[in-house]
Amino acid sequence: MVAAVLAGLSLLSLLTCGYLAWGTRRGGAGEAPGNLLGEEPAAGAPRSQPHIIFILADDQGFRDVGYHGSEIRTPTLDKLAAEGVKLENYYVQPMCTPSRSQLITGKYQIHTGLQHSIIRPTQPNCLPLDNVTLPQKLKEVGYSTHMVGKWHLGFYRRECMPTQRGFDSFFGSLLGSGDYYTHFKCDSPGICGYDLYENDNAAWDHDNGIYSTQMYTQKVQQILASHNPRKPIFLYIAYQAVHSPLQAPGRYFEHYRSINNINRRRYAAMLACLDEAINNVTLALRKYGYYENSIIIYSSDNGGQPMAGGSNWPLRGSKGTYWEGGIRAVGFVHSPLLKNKGSVCKELVHITDWFPTLITLAEGQIDEDIQLDGYDVWETISEGRRSPRVDILHNIDPIYTKAKNGSWAAGYGIWNTAIQSAIRVNHWKLLTGNPGYSDWVPPQAFSNAGPNRWHNERVSWSAGKTVWLFNITADPYERVDLSARHPEVVKQLLRRLSQFNKTAVPVRYPPKDPRSNPKLNGGVWGPWFKEDEKKKKSDKSKGANKQKKRKNKKKAS
Repeated sequence: MVAAVLAGLSLLSLLTCGYLAWGTRRGGAGEAPGNLLGEEPAAGAPRSQPHIIFILADDQGFRDVGYHGSEIRTPTLDKLAAEGVKLENYYVQPMCTPSRSQLITGKYQIHTGLQHSIIRPTQPNCLPLDNVTLPQKLKEVGYSTHMVGKWHLGFYRRECMPTQRGFDSFFGSLLGSGDYYTHFKCDSPGICGYDLYENDNAAWDHDNGIYSTQMYTQKVQQILASHNPRKPIFLYIAYQAVHSPLQAPGRYFEHYRSINNINRRRYAAMLACLDEAINNVTLALRKYGYYENSIIIYSSDNGGQPMAGGSNWPLRGSKGTYWEGGIRAVGFVHSPLLKNKGSVCKELVHITDWFPTLITLAEGQIDEDIQLDGYDVWETISEGRRSPRVDILHNIDPIYTKAKNGSWAAGYGIWNTAIQSAIRVNHWKLLTGNPGYSDWVPPQAFSNAGPNRWHNERVSWSAGKTVWLFNITADPYERVDLSARHPEVVKQLLRRLSQFNKTAVPVRYPPKDPRSNPKLNGGVWGPWFKEDEKKKKSDKSKGANKQKKRKNKKKAS
């Protein structure tokens, strides 16, 4: 009976809030000198190739946007989304590195070796160099490519740096987090360093104590001001906000002093600053003549972290989990080039889809030997057509902590349910192993000074449970597990997992390298692995072996 009722449910309507006109906001996050309002765009007819502006927020919760009913004001995001296409069935990965790697390659984690966790600052690891990247493909068809913000795809070798992976310029951080003002990061006690780069060098000259959201926006404005809008540009803006540490300029707290929870209050101020920064980016696009031929894509990289102020309500779980709260993201497309403006897209879209979608829009070619996991979804977004995507492999992580009671028997001999995995096929979603923190965290959980788990809704699973099945279309909040009622569906999805797993490459997750310590690199986080040194050592060993052979020959003669 419950299943029948669920099948008839539709997604709850999302609350909206009022919008500000572009001309009503002045100053603030990254405003360039002079008034950006009311100025005529630069002259010159745009080319057919669109300017692509991809804005990636960090750790923004599903609820944390005005049009999803948040108490945090986001007038810029609300207006851009309302005039564009809201993506309401849009998925990313549950953590930073995985989402960024899939965006830039169009491939699932199992096909790049980054299935497990994130790339740590001390690991000799990066996005594998044999993977073609989105900026590299766009450069092939004449795009200028620029990145501003957080990289987090590895840097132990110079070849791993953004400027070596297709970007003409890079200004930002290499690590996953750091101080918003000083740009310092400690990975562990005594392992600390500076993390702000311009291209391949530490940007000491920019260390002026400017809040990173504002500093990055100013850099974006400088790039737009100096580029010729007749030539296509790809601008990847990966803001640090709203990732911890929770820091924001004082004036952004003005509207949120009534929030008792200090983490939520700080988070709200950070998001308000981010919203204003995106307003200023949009104004710069208009001022310098890019807007009419531009495509602006906005996305969070994963779900919010309630302990750090983020809210995913009414979704279940949080960042770092494969529940909907960890992987279902805020996302929209805003562009004068859209055919169905002011619409909502409920078709299935995944972060890997941007790779083929944007290359096709840029009139580029996708090589036949590149086996992508993404689909071209532009017609789905722009015209409201059905999505070519029918499934998503959320992930298979063979080295994550195994579920104690998982087994091949629990997986019908098809799959070892001790392994952490998650997959979506049409309406169905299957999880195995240990899917992570599974509470629902309602807004009242933030009513006190600190996160109050007393308000959380918790579920005590029966002992030994390692398989869950949900009809996500009917039950988007994952409240009714259907695995016992539909064993045949469970088996079908387990077989699909098994098929995916046969295509997986080995996991890349090396131990830390002591040479990564910034103290050995001038106090800066940066490349430490020297290819030349390795060659010299190998050359020396080869030379020594040759000398030994010669000596042995002489002795023998």
